[in-house]
Amino acid sequence: MSRYLPPLNALRAFEAAGRHQSFTGSADELNVSHAAISRHVRGLEKQLGVQLFKNVARGVVLTEAGHGYLKEITPALDRISQASEHLRCRADGNLSISCESTFAMKWLMPRLGSFRNQYPEIDVTLVSSNSYADIGNNEFDLAVRCCASVEQGLEFDTISNTPYFPYGSPQLPVPDRPEDFLKHGLLNWDTGQMWTKWFAKAGLPEQKVHRSPRPFDSLLAIEGAIAGQGYVLASPELVAIDVEGNRLQQMSPIGLEFIGYFLVYSKESGRRKAVVAFRKWLVEETVAFRQDETTV
Repeated sequence: MSRYLPPLNALRAFEAAGRHQSFTGSADELNVSHAAISRHVRGLEKQLGVQLFKNVARGVVLTEAGHGYLKEITPALDRISQASEHLRCRADGNLSISCESTFAMKWLMPRLGSFRNQYPEIDVTLVSSNSYADIGNNEFDLAVRCCASVEQGLEFDTISNTPYFPYGSPQLPVPDRPEDFLKHGLLNWDTGQMWTKWFAKAGLPEQKVHRSPRPFDSLLAIEGAIAGQGYVLASPELVAIDVEGNRLQQMSPIGLEFIGYFLVYSKESGRRKAVVAFRKWLVEETVAFRQDETTV
């Protein structure tokens, strides 16, 4: 049977514009220009021979015909999306994860076997990288990121929001006073700003920590601390396995609030069975690293 079907891009543009009652809002959702949305909608109106939107002072609103068309189009596109997702997330589906390097090395990789044991049908591809992952355009299904905020339009779960504490090898003494940390060296993975803030919180606001001649990244800083080369500020999840193995110990109860770790995904990928399974597993495994149990 022959079907009359307008172009899918035109239908997506109209449906998004209808939901937002805005060409600008739909352009942001679909990552295209305002002009592209307008062009698709006007082309669709020409093909159908009916006006779908009318211009008003604040932008556009649906006509009566537009309302009726949107009511039919939205569930149809939802069914297409759900059917496609069903094929994408077969029981033996794939899961691609972009993960911040230190979290991947120090927390996720040592525990990934637990997830695989629970979900042997899911094939996990883990990419360790600090580069930006385009989750909105499905470059990866999920991303683990250390950041202050998550890109607008993406979904996320909080992995960790606990303070950063000083850690060091059990070979080193536990300092009696904040200034005693200076006796055995401070391992910087930024420019020394975090240590400066930590000293201020510990009651030494004038203590400045200068940038190391050869700055570490966070993974190297932790490894340096394990080797007894000094103290490092780290979030508890990054050193959990080393604390358990008596390679590091917490050297002070004074913690510094900092940015957190988040599991980021798009609304589309969030419907995949493999993504739902990984989210559930990760949130349960990291419960000790959240100061509250609010999952967004």
